[in-house]
Amino acid sequence: MSLDLSTVILPYRRWNEGGRTAWTRAEQLGFHTAYTYDHLSWRSFRDGPWFGAVPTLTAAAAVTERLRLGTLVTSPNFRHPVTLAKELISLDDISGGRVTLGIGAGGSGFDATALGQDPWTPRERADRFVEFVPLLDRLLSEDTVSYEGDFYSAHEARNIPGCVQRPRLPFAVAATGPRGMRLAARHGQAWVTTGDPKLYENGTPEQSVQALRGQAEKLADTCAEVGRDMTGLDRVLLTGFTPDRTGPLQSLDAFVDFAGRHAELGFTELVVHWPIPDSPFAADEKVFEQIAMEAPAQLR
Repeated sequence: MSLDLSTVILPYRRWNEGGRTAWTRAEQLGFHTAYTYDHLSWRSFRDGPWFGAVPTLTAAAAVTERLRLGTLVTSPNFRHPVTLAKELISLDDISGGRVTLGIGAGGSGFDATALGQDPWTPRERADRFVEFVPLLDRLLSEDTVSYEGDFYSAHEARNIPGCVQRPRLPFAVAATGPRGMRLAARHGQAWVTTGDPKLYENGTPEQSVQALRGQAEKLADTCAEVGRDMTGLDRVLLTGFTPDRTGPLQSLDAFVDFAGRHAELGFTELVVHWPIPDSPFAADEKVFEQIAMEAPAQLR
């Protein structure tokens, strides 16, 4: 069993008031990747400080050397593939090729209406996602792209010199539905899930494991359908949204047990939230650091 341990650092602190420290500490603790959410605002943090993902990751790239960086996740809610591609190529260059793009279809939260549009239905979000990802793939892989779609267009969009990582930076595609899973199978270097949201309030950890097993089996079936070798597709679990909630962060033993159960399902990377006091992600920082430093050795 080998499992990478990563973290997600929410961009709610000013850079010089704790923001920078979290990213540099993440590298010191040996995390595989440090991600951040790509939202305009998010849930209970809506009326407080919240900073942009790409500038935050750019700053993080400047103060770290080995740590991989990424979004978890970017969505079409307020992004266009042409402008996003330019930002990602720049970020990949500044970081020296350490960027992973987590990407999903988006939701019905604040991002969905911040630009003044009506919120899209789940079907509309899926329709846009199916067009967004392949176009972004091309924009990050080709010097010049022209495209006319139902939702997005590109007219001789140039992205020279392209990504440091070749043929482009990796995609980690968040998906549980059939169309999203096909995108993960065709375009992803990783697949991302948070589990079954219907189990969060009243489900059990055992039910969650079963649901995740079912999702992983659907992904395997999808890969077989499109002729994708599963060997090269990482499987990422963003924790904190299953019935376990922050339970795995209560102790080193609790986390190793949690991680082991999910590694058996085929997951190759677990992502834990950096502790935030008085939030759904509250956790003891000393225990969190112990897990970061000691758990990976027990998961190999």
